[in-house]
Amino acid sequence: MELTGRTIAIVGGDEREQEIARCAAATGATVRGYGFPWPENGIDGVTHAGSAAEAMSGAGYALFPIPGITADGALFAPVAPQPIYPDGALLSHLRAGASIILGMPDAKLSAAAQAAGVSLVEYEHDTELMLLRGPAIVEGALKIAIENTEITLHNADIGVVGHGNIGRLLARTLVLLGARVQVFARNPVQRADALASGAVGRALDELPQRVPGLSMLFSTVPSSVVTEETLALMPRGLVMDLAAPPGGIDLAAAGRLGHRAIWARGLGRRAPITVGRSQWSGIERRIAEIEKERTDAR
Repeated sequence: MELTGRTIAIVGGDEREQEIARCAAATGATVRGYGFPWPENGIDGVTHAGSAAEAMSGAGYALFPIPGITADGALFAPVAPQPIYPDGALLSHLRAGASIILGMPDAKLSAAAQAAGVSLVEYEHDTELMLLRGPAIVEGALKIAIENTEITLHNADIGVVGHGNIGRLLARTLVLLGARVQVFARNPVQRADALASGAVGRALDELPQRVPGLSMLFSTVPSSVVTEETLALMPRGLVMDLAAPPGGIDLAAAGRLGHRAIWARGLGRRAPITVGRSQWSGIERRIAEIEKERTDAR
């Protein structure tokens, strides 16, 4: 895609954004980046801005990271010197009629974008992209699990809450590694799919009665489903939340109860080139759609 004359701001994120920036620069666009790890040798065709406002100044497109927005409204940007809040003041630096492409906004960002006349284009629920980046997330989750347990995944009793794109890949991989996997999901079709993949499908409301037999519990559901009461019934073990904010596990309670509690956000950074390219494919498709709409409207 040719984007000469367009300006793209890439704000926040991790090593994946480096590859996204490289791909964006290959279109001929003016690309500025801020708030993600910057390589020592820079990124060809990409300007390292001194602030989020500088990166977004006059940009027609702003790319925000897919891992989401923190509880206090800041973008996911672990290496940024200070939190980046996508509020009205920051959005005012964009060109009129600009578009922000991101995983999923919170209510504050949605309101700020509407007030600023900026469109939000989400891709958190793009099944194709989630499947493309899914293996990297699962590999990252397994790496963390191995590093934080004293038993093998093989022959372990493991629960997986949720059977969407990531939950399905995780459960299937754990089964192949020899774990005894129980998948907890509201949807009976998802439970049947889990059974067909070698796991045991359980209704979500069965979780409290089944956790006493688990040594590990993973959640992929981005809403509170694993409560302190449920965690108190589980023997001390690993509990890992792979979901976007607000997450599915009460990790604070898990820690108090003696579990090894981990919120595993940003696992796509385990394979930043692979995942960055897959995310760019979705971003590029959305930019192409926006450009076509603008052309057709002239």
